[in-house]
Amino acid sequence: MEKLIALVDGSVYSQSVCDHAAWIAEKTGAQIERLHVLGRRQAGPVQSNLSGNITLGARTALLNELTELDAQRAQLSQNIPRLRSGDIVETVAESETDADLIIVGKRGEAADFAKLHLGSNLERIARSSTKPVFVTARAFKPIKRFMIAYDGGTSAMKAVDHVARSPLFSGLECSLLMVGAESEENLKRLSNAQATLEAGSFTVNANIAPGQAETVISNAVEEQGIDLLVMGAYGHSRIRSLIIGSTTSEMVRLCKIPVILFR
Repeated sequence: MEKLIALVDGSVYSQSVCDHAAWIAEKTGAQIERLHVLGRRQAGPVQSNLSGNITLGARTALLNELTELDAQRAQLSQNIPRLRSGDIVETVAESETDADLIIVGKRGEAADFAKLHLGSNLERIARSSTKPVFVTARAFKPIKRFMIAYDGGTSAMKAVDHVARSPLFSGLECSLLMVGAESEENLKRLSNAQATLEAGSFTVNANIAPGQAETVISNAVEEQGIDLLVMGAYGHSRIRSLIIGSTTSEMVRLCKIPVILFR
């Protein structure tokens, strides 16, 4: 990895975003670009130079907190937050061209009032971004074990290949879980994914379990003490997801740990 984009706002999740960005940068050597996007309604018509005029108390308090965090984290201290006005999805699309990972909090500025809901912009970013999206939990905790929720699809295969090659996961314990029947086809897919990870020097705990994906995965995360979940993002069409829901959204909502999503 060479560049990370850390999306910050006025929510309690912003410090978690910065903490996770610092951890990732330390593991990979990547540079961090902090990006704070003010929606058009937030920005107002008179703030033509947003880079130099931050007048809202919440924004000022947030930037002060980030400045204090910078003093403790060498990687973040080399970067000045970039403030932009406009639609967050459009801004991320413009900024991610030379980035390797997008880091965003699970919820936004209304986090304390919507504890059972995801941030309004998270799904939009995850669906539109061409880069992996790292969704942070409310607070940073040391990451020692990760799990790949594997369904044999293109996104999941991309996630396995990325994990096998990335220094981000080196030294971490690896679990591989497929939800479904123990059919010959599923066993072969799981075996191939396991072989790819083992070629990347991982010792892999691989399993197939029947049941509803959201329930099986969230239970396994809890029982095995997993610190980070890796999975493919939004395997079904947008229309299908609106009708029957999305495994991706449910997993991000249910799990109290960070989740990395691959398209």
